[in-house]
Amino acid sequence: MTTPLDTSPDTDLDALVRRMDPDRWLASRFIADPNARADVVALYAFNYELARVAGGVSNALMGEIRLTWWREAMEEVAARRPPRKHPTVEAVAAAGYPSSALAEMAEARMADLDGAPFATEAQVLAYIDATAGAVMMLATWRLDPEADLHAVKSAARAYGLAGLWRLKLAGVDRLPLDWTQADVRRRVREALAKARDELKALSVAAFPAAALAALAAAQTGTRALGELEARARLTWAVATGRV
Repeated sequence: MTTPLDTSPDTDLDALVRRMDPDRWLASRFIADPNARADVVALYAFNYELARVAGGVSNALMGEIRLTWWREAMEEVAARRPPRKHPTVEAVAAAGYPSSALAEMAEARMADLDGAPFATEAQVLAYIDATAGAVMMLATWRLDPEADLHAVKSAARAYGLAGLWRLKLAGVDRLPLDWTQADVRRRVREALAKARDELKALSVAAFPAAALAALAAAQTGTRALGELEARARLTWAVATGRV
C-alpha cells in the first residue's frame, strides 16, 4: 500500500516531539532510563502523527485514508508482519506496545474529522479516554508493566480537558457549546482531585507518564504556559508525586 504521508518523515523523533508536543517532551525528561524514555517519546510521536491528520487535510476522506494507513500499520505489527518503513511505525513496533491499542488510537482520531463540538460531557470524556487517556496509559505501561493503568485515568482527563480548551482558544472548538471557561475549569479541578487519590497507587518509575496533569489547571486560562513555568510545575509534580 502506498503511504499517503509525507515522503520525508522526521527521523529524529525526540526533536519532533520537542517541537510539536513540548509538554509531553518535557515530562519525558524525568524518565531516568534512556531506553524507556526513547520508547515513550516514540509513543508521543505516534500520537502527534494521529493528532495532526485532521488539520493537515483538505477533506474528511483524505483524513480517513491517512488514519486508516496508521491503523492498518499497527494491525500489521499485531499480526507479526514487518513494520512499514516509517520511523514512527518502526519505533513503536520496536518498543513493544500492544499494537491493537495503537490501532484503536488511530480509529479514535476519526472523530477529529467531524470537527463539530461534542454534544455531551459523556462524549467529551469518551474521546479523551480514547486519545489522551490511551497515550497516558500506554506510557505508564511502558514505564511500569505492573502498574494499574486505571490510576492515570483522571489525570489524563484533566490534561485532556485542558487540551480541548487550548484548542478552543486556537479556533478549534470541540467542547459542548454551552460550556464556559468556568465549566472547563471546574471539571479540570474535579478530575485533578480524583487524580491525586488515584496516583498514590502509581510507582515512582511510572509517575512521569502522569505528571502532565500538573499543567492542566494553569492551561485553562487565556495565556499559554511558558516552558520555564511548565518545567517548574513538572519538576514539583515528579518530586512530590502530586499533580
